[in-house]
Amino acid sequence: MDLAKKVVDKMISGDAFSRWLGIEVLEITASFCKLKLKVREEMTNGFKIAHGGITYSLADSCLAFAANADGLQAVSIETSISHTKKVTSGDTLTATSKQINKSSKTALYYITITNQDNLEVAHFKGTVFRTEKEWFPKN
Repeated sequence: MDLAKKVVDKMISGDAFSRWLGIEVLEITASFCKLKLKVREEMTNGFKIAHGGITYSLADSCLAFAANADGLQAVSIETSISHTKKVTSGDTLTATSKQINKSSKTALYYITITNQDNLEVAHFKGTVFRTEKEWFPKN
């Protein structure tokens, strides 16, 4: 098993919220992640559209998995999202990461979220702090 998959499997095993969301990992490599989820009725708000926290949470998980997939633990220090189209129950969302910049201490990612028609419904920007702590130390 490659390191990226091993790291993300470990992260998901301890991440009850991502599991509750029903997130499916479509692709993971060092610094890249692609996730999918199906929007359920209980994820909608009083307007019968998906709560903004659903797309945010999907993007945040995508950021976390992409930023940690190289084996070093990283945590978000700044994030933002713009919602560009409404999302409703039954929609299938895909989040795809793009690493913009990476240094020894920080990394910047853009996450694009599209629906089943490949229309962008949100875009997210996230900066992470890269620790020196390895997910799987070589003792």
